[in-house]
Amino acid sequence: SITDNNESNPYSQFKFIFSTGTYIDSLTLRGGIKDAYSRDTDNFVTVMLYEANETFNDSTIYKERPRYVTNTLDSMVNFSLENLKEGKYHLIALKDKNNNYRFDPKTDKIAFMNETVNVPDSLITGYQLELFQEKPAFKYFKPTQASSNRLYAPYEGDPKDMRVKVRNGAGTEEIASVVTKFPGKDSLNVWLPRGLVADSLKVQVSHRDSIKDFTVKFKEMKAVDSLKVEAVQKGGLHFREKFMLKPSTPLVAIDSTKIRLFNKDSVRVPFTYVYNDLRQELEFDFVKEENQKYTFRLMPGAMTDFYGKQTDSLKYSLATRTYSEYGNMRVKLENVNRFPLILELTNAKGEVKETYYSEGETQINFDAILPDKYRLRVIYDDNKDREWDTGSYLDKRQPEEVIWFTNGRDDLIDVRQNWDVEQSFNLGG
Repeated sequence: SITDNNESNPYSQFKFIFSTGTYIDSLTLRGGIKDAYSRDTDNFVTVMLYEANETFNDSTIYKERPRYVTNTLDSMVNFSLENLKEGKYHLIALKDKNNNYRFDPKTDKIAFMNETVNVPDSLITGYQLELFQEKPAFKYFKPTQASSNRLYAPYEGDPKDMRVKVRNGAGTEEIASVVTKFPGKDSLNVWLPRGLVADSLKVQVSHRDSIKDFTVKFKEMKAVDSLKVEAVQKGGLHFREKFMLKPSTPLVAIDSTKIRLFNKDSVRVPFTYVYNDLRQELEFDFVKEENQKYTFRLMPGAMTDFYGKQTDSLKYSLATRTYSEYGNMRVKLENVNRFPLILELTNAKGEVKETYYSEGETQINFDAILPDKYRLRVIYDDNKDREWDTGSYLDKRQPEEVIWFTNGRDDLIDVRQNWDVEQSFNLGG
C-alpha cells in the first residue's frame, strides 16, 4: 500500500495507530501458528480476536468480523496482536481463502482456543494455535444415471454407514444392486442389473438415522464394459507390498481353488487373500523370498462379477529384489504420553509410505523399506479408529495430537541400501 517514490520498494509492516478516545490502547497478545497434521504451515494466516461478551455465540465467526485482526504474512509462523484494550477475548485463526474475515468451513482452515483468553495475562507468553480443515457434515445429493447399469450417488463428508436401495418406479420390489466407491471422487457407484427396463427408479439413500428418497428418470444408455482385471504391481513386488488386482466390475465370488502361485522352481507357494467390496480391490499376501520370481495363474472362472461374467485364464509375473537393496529403520519411542498411537513414515513430500499401529510397543521396526529420506510422525489415536481425526469448531473438539520428529536440521532420516538405522524419537520434547 505504501512504496517509495523512486524504486517502488514496499514499506512493509507499516502501522498507523489512532484512537477515538483520549489514549491509545497498548496491550499485546502473541503466539504461534502450526498445521495440526502437516509439517508445513500455511502462510498468510489471519488471526482474530472477538470480544467475549453477551453478543458472542457459536455463529458469530461465520457471520461477523472480529474486533482485532492481524496476519502472519508470507514467511512467519508467529503473530502479534498489538494495541489491545484489557478484557476477555475469543482467539481464532483462519486460512481465510475468501479474505472476508469470516469462517467458511468448506474452504477455510481454522484454529481456536477452547477457553477465552485474558488480556493482559502475565502467566502466558504465547498461545499456540493449530490449523485444521474441518470434515464437512455428511450430506447426500440426488443420484444420477451414468450408464444403463450404473448410477452415481454423490455425497459430501464421511460416507461410512451410507446405504443405497433401488426400486423400480412402478413397483415396490427392491432391485439387486452393488455399491462401490468411485475412485478419486466423493461419489458411490450403484451397479444395477443389465437389461433393466424402467421409466424411473426410486433410490433410497440412508446414513445412520437419516433417510431420503429420490426419483431418477431412467433412459436408454450404453452399458459399462464387461469384466476386466488390472494388476497394480507390474513386474516387481517389494517385500512390504501385497499384490493387488482391481476388477473393472464388482466381484461376487472368488474361487481360490482356481488360483495358483508358483516360484521360479515351479513350487507352489501358499497365499491368503482379502477382497475389499467397496474399493473393488483384491489383495494377495504371501511370504516373499529375496531374488525370487513368482507367477500367479488364475484359471477360467477364478473370479465372478455381479453380472455373472467370469474371468478367463490370467497370468501375472512378479520378481523380488535382494534384501541388500533395501534399508531397515528401528524406531525407539521415548516419553510416550498414551496409547494407542500411529507411527508413520513419510517421504520429503509428506506422502505416507509406512504405518504402524501401536497399542503399547515402543520399539518399532520398519524392515526392508526402500532407500529414501524419511520423516517420522506420531498420531495419538485417542478415539481408537486407527486414523487421524480432524477437529470441529461447533463441537469445540480439537484435532488429534500430532508430533513430528525433529533433529534440528531438515528433520529427514537418510535410509540407504543395506543400512540399519537406529532412531530414537522423543515424544516429550
